[in-house]
Amino acid sequence: MNIATLVGGVASLSWLIVIGLVALVVARAARGRPIKNAATLIIITAALAIVFSSASAGVVFISPEERGVVISAVAPKGYREAPLTPGLNWVIPFAETVVRYPISKQTYTMSIAPNEGQVAGDDSIYARTADGQQVMVDASVIFSIDPTQVVRVHIAWQDRYADGLVRAQSRGIIRDVISQYSIEQVNTSKRTEMTNIIRGIMAEKLKENGLFLDDYILRNIAFSEEYAASVEQKQIAEQQAQQAKFVVEQKKQEAEQARQIAQGRADAVVIESKGDAQARLISAEAEAKSLDLIASALRDKPELLNYQYITKLSPNIQTMLLPSNAPFLLPVPELINQGVTTTP
Repeated sequence: MNIATLVGGVASLSWLIVIGLVALVVARAARGRPIKNAATLIIITAALAIVFSSASAGVVFISPEERGVVISAVAPKGYREAPLTPGLNWVIPFAETVVRYPISKQTYTMSIAPNEGQVAGDDSIYARTADGQQVMVDASVIFSIDPTQVVRVHIAWQDRYADGLVRAQSRGIIRDVISQYSIEQVNTSKRTEMTNIIRGIMAEKLKENGLFLDDYILRNIAFSEEYAASVEQKQIAEQQAQQAKFVVEQKKQEAEQARQIAQGRADAVVIESKGDAQARLISAEAEAKSLDLIASALRDKPELLNYQYITKLSPNIQTMLLPSNAPFLLPVPELINQGVTTTP
């Protein structure tokens, strides 16, 4: 409770006491039991009530989040040029009154939702793009009154600054800026740029009228049903195109995989064939070397051939009979050396 409120309470109580005294004096007089010096008591109490009422009318307490504009019957212009600042202030009782204005941040919302904005029902901003498409914009403007411009705001707008200035300016600026962009730009690439332009223009307009723009929020952009349907169809077509592209890529990958498998199999066959050929070559070379060794050994010791022949005969053979006209299959060195001849 501040001093101004306290003084006002005392003044109200004083007047209640005056009224009570008057009622009591009248009641006692009607019963023939008048109160001594009643008139004097009433006058003194009334005088105190007047003093407290005057003091209450002259004492004004301004809180930190507000400023006061003094409307004066004695000032040349009808108002004080300087606003009342926070704290206890004095004005001329009954000759000056104070109009309070908040300087804290305020939000004005325009929305399509019925109970979301300052105006009931659909209060979104209808605008047309450069290519003639209609869009509905939801926006919030956060603003505050310049403490040094409170008197100016009062003279120009009084308490109509929210609806008459902030609402009207923001709706007009949003429509003008959106009309410079195509529907595709509003929806995608230029949305941030558009928001920044709106914020800059709005800040300048509010400043010219004694307000600060703290922030501008582009809450939502809605499109007509026709455009929304076309966008949906476009998205579906793009998704189908992406799906078809994915299928093509998948088929390419499968074909490449099959080609690589076939190439692998062909390479394996080639490698296997080369291996077989190499193995046969090695075997042939080994066999040739073996035959060379055998031929060399036979040249040095021809009897080895007879020995190999005899060892291959059955162990039970003791005598061999040959036809009279058949020569020995193999030369027998001992017989040759001994001059043995065969007879038929």
